[in-house]
Amino acid sequence: MILSKSIKKQDFKFILRNSSFPKTLSAFFLLLMVSSFSFSQTKINKMSKKKIVIYQILPRLFGNKNNTNKTYGTILENGAGKFNDIDDKALNGIKELSVNYIWYTGVIAHASLTDYTKFGIPNSDADVVKGIAGSPYAIRDYYDVDPDLAVDVNHRMQEFQDLINRTHAKNLKAIIDFVPNHVARSYHSNVKPIGVQDFGATDDTTKNFSPSNDFYYIPNEKFIVPDIGRKPNPLDSLKDYQFQESPAKATGNNSFRAKPNDDDWYETIKLNYGVDYQNGEKAHFEPIPLVWLKMKDILTYWANKGVDGFRCDMAEMVPVAFWHWLIPQLKKEHPELVFIGEAYNPKVYEQYLTEGGFDYLYDKVGLYDDVKKLIKNQPEANVNDISTSKQVTQIFDSHMLRFLENHDEERIASKGFAGDANLALPAMVVSSTIGKGPVLIYFGQEVGEPGDGIEGFGGDDNRTTIFDYWGVPNYQKWMNNGEFDGGQLDVNEKKLRENYVNLLKITTQNDAISNGDFYEVPQNEINNKKVYAYFRYTKNQRLLIISNFSRDQNFEGKISIPKEVSTLDSPKSAIDLLTNQTIVMPSGDAININIKPNTSQIIQF
Repeated sequence: MILSKSIKKQDFKFILRNSSFPKTLSAFFLLLMVSSFSFSQTKINKMSKKKIVIYQILPRLFGNKNNTNKTYGTILENGAGKFNDIDDKALNGIKELSVNYIWYTGVIAHASLTDYTKFGIPNSDADVVKGIAGSPYAIRDYYDVDPDLAVDVNHRMQEFQDLINRTHAKNLKAIIDFVPNHVARSYHSNVKPIGVQDFGATDDTTKNFSPSNDFYYIPNEKFIVPDIGRKPNPLDSLKDYQFQESPAKATGNNSFRAKPNDDDWYETIKLNYGVDYQNGEKAHFEPIPLVWLKMKDILTYWANKGVDGFRCDMAEMVPVAFWHWLIPQLKKEHPELVFIGEAYNPKVYEQYLTEGGFDYLYDKVGLYDDVKKLIKNQPEANVNDISTSKQVTQIFDSHMLRFLENHDEERIASKGFAGDANLALPAMVVSSTIGKGPVLIYFGQEVGEPGDGIEGFGGDDNRTTIFDYWGVPNYQKWMNNGEFDGGQLDVNEKKLRENYVNLLKITTQNDAISNGDFYEVPQNEINNKKVYAYFRYTKNQRLLIISNFSRDQNFEGKISIPKEVSTLDSPKSAIDLLTNQTIVMPSGDAININIKPNTSQIIQF
């Protein structure tokens, strides 16, 4: 989630500092953490039949053919993609990447500054909206979809339903965001089912905290719009700093000040799950808090529309007891539902998987942070960090979601990251093959989208904006005016996408990757801090996967086949699945390696 350009998730006292975790804790401590886990092997050993590949898109950006890209441009100036743009051609293009789940980001209605009052949708106040399009994580109505995404706003829900039906017809499954921790300051549901009460409708606003309240309050104080320390922009004329909220409500990132800081999630209100944060985080879970009941109804509403899973925003900011109560109930009615938790604290992974019931958690503080350093060629980068992170998560490996890009992270090809999407190919091989868990691709990643431009509130931050109306240039080349055939890609971009298509096909079609065991080649055998190798194997298939993160140095040597992987017969032939080239097999249980800079091999023998 990004609600503020500058907010850092590590500001929360119960979440470890996500960007520094691997740097500040020794390998010894990390391994000590592993030894303390008493993870349920019954859950962890559940084998997936096929590797899951998730493709994340923002419909607002995905189908947008407009390439004006004016800073702070309106929807009329910069355009917006629609549900209907994600047609059969688009879905076929996504399926070429061996995708089986699509994560549709920004579906549920959120606060924005586009005027839809003629459709009965009230305007939001510019004082508490970030950007013109607004953040998809500042929900204004849990029972509605974003009107920006509809061709006919009056039939917006049907257009979404049609998208779900098209997705299923292609044998794909649909995930949407569930934002449980906070709502927009302007939250009000216009289309809620009969009998449903809005959040806060019966709150006692004289109390800072009450187990029966939906929100937290700051009694006798009015909300004060923070002084946004930004350069003048076209939104200034829309802001009057007079937004009325009395008494003030606590802000989404656990700020209990009437005037939040500039980088707080000031456009959102924290929801009350029965935790008294200002009294030692004391829990009040009996009787069941009203927010729990309302959230169950909301998720049931979407599951009944055919949604196959939920990516749960900032899952750690909601008590694990809620998930423990919620997820089994929903899965009883919809057994195939998938729950993905945005998580950044390895200390609580076990709890949120076993007690909370999540299917998958982010592997951000670990694998992503480690390979990012290698991609950027930072002096401290070392494949030993991957080894350490892998050991931390090994016991729940099949439940870790790996990625190199998503809406929160910098684009690989951006100036601030690698500057060239090809430099991440070894990391992509590792991310997609190191474990049994899912791998995520962010739309445009496979064609080298650089995230350039000063979009508006998103600024020039190496990301594709989630706050603004915008066209995504490299993806628009693939889209090719709705043909979705890559007709405008250059040679390098086409080759990059072919590499992704090939890799993900290998990843999903080889059982050793989907279900096999893992054996890491000892670093003292490789003796190179830029080369990482491991075996994935079953009784019927053996793979050696090796990645050279160096930008300029070949790696040559022999890698022994350990007894865990070897069979009665020594291998007589091998092939690199990435290139279909034969690999020379010397006598004995070893494999000759000659790997060029910034390349990988997946050797089947």
